[in-house]
Amino acid sequence: MQVSVETTSSIERRVTIGVPAEQIEQEVEQRLQQTARTVRLNGFRPGKVPPKVVKKRFGAQVRQEVIGELMRNSYIEALGKEGISPVGYPKFEPKQTEEGKDFEFVAVVEVYPEIEGVNVEGIELEKPEAEIKAKDIKDMIDMLRRQHGTPKSVKRKSKKKDTLVVDYKGFVGDEQFEGGTAEDQRITLGSGQMIPGFEEGLVGAKAGEEVELNVTFPEDYGNEDLAGKEARFEVTVKENIEIVLPEMDQEFFSKYGVESDDEEAFKAEVVKNMERELKNAVANNLKQQMVAALAEQNDIDIPESMVAQEIETMKREAIQQFGGGQDMDLSQLPNELFAEQATNRVKTGLLFAAIVKENDIKADPAKVDEKIQEIASTYETPEEVVTHYNQAENRSQVEAVIVEDAVVDLLLEKAKVKKK
Repeated sequence: MQVSVETTSSIERRVTIGVPAEQIEQEVEQRLQQTARTVRLNGFRPGKVPPKVVKKRFGAQVRQEVIGELMRNSYIEALGKEGISPVGYPKFEPKQTEEGKDFEFVAVVEVYPEIEGVNVEGIELEKPEAEIKAKDIKDMIDMLRRQHGTPKSVKRKSKKKDTLVVDYKGFVGDEQFEGGTAEDQRITLGSGQMIPGFEEGLVGAKAGEEVELNVTFPEDYGNEDLAGKEARFEVTVKENIEIVLPEMDQEFFSKYGVESDDEEAFKAEVVKNMERELKNAVANNLKQQMVAALAEQNDIDIPESMVAQEIETMKREAIQQFGGGQDMDLSQLPNELFAEQATNRVKTGLLFAAIVKENDIKADPAKVDEKIQEIASTYETPEEVVTHYNQAENRSQVEAVIVEDAVVDLLLEKAKVKKK
């Protein structure tokens, strides 16, 4: 087998592979002999079909099968011989297929870019400043209680945090607009799930009443036909549901890992969780700024096949997020929706991988264990979560997070961070 490699770009190689004619013809002959022993043709006894007849009838098909297999096998062998690590699938281009002559084809394959000396200097970041206040703690505890509350239908006037069951019709001028009608819609007052003015206009309404709301769609509303326009909604209130909150007792506290009836101990646990979430939010904000700055000051070639794979991954994530089934056709989601973000993800991954290699970064086992414990502490059955993540295939996921965190820490050491 003859192999030559042409570097057409930093991320593409044209691998020309030649296979001797004798190798092809020998394999074709062996397969035709096997076919002759088993094939059934009218006018011939089994196993007695003349070789010329078998070749005339099946020769072209067998030859194509042999060439296809040899292309795949020779390609894999050539990659190993030349030390090429491919990204995605190759594009095969047959060049010489004439019978009796050496077979030659080209495999065009993308490779990982060689990134040396990632520029991490001069990155400037703004660190958000935030603190947890007494009102934040009160609101969080109220939200937790509501999650375990009991719905109760009431006849009184509605107030914030009540959930109304309504029918409504929306009009722009005298015309109903598409998507502006609903039946048995549940709206929690004060949640912000509707456009400004809608929920506020229903405060004080009672079941059985009809309410007319005059509102204005935001200028940045998703539907351009409605953005900035005044609208009128005819709303029928069908039911008002109040959430009866659970008592602040040991039964409720135990749902969040506090096995006592001490309210202060429960509040301390809530504050600890809020502080962890705040810390993570600030860290994530810094990370996003870091990623954007890193990508901006490092121009690299990005393999299209990696972007295509990332787009497919993002499509699956989107389908899962919105409750789509496993059998949903991914092609129904246009690639353009994900292309930019997928490209950014791939670029970040390549740059991070280069930094890991340059600095010989590895996952610290102690930090992996600490991270697993941190994840487990947010669940009602932490022991099961720890067991789950200590399985090899799941632990590797946490190790990847620790390595990524180490890269971010390294970059933060070099960045100029100011408070905002």
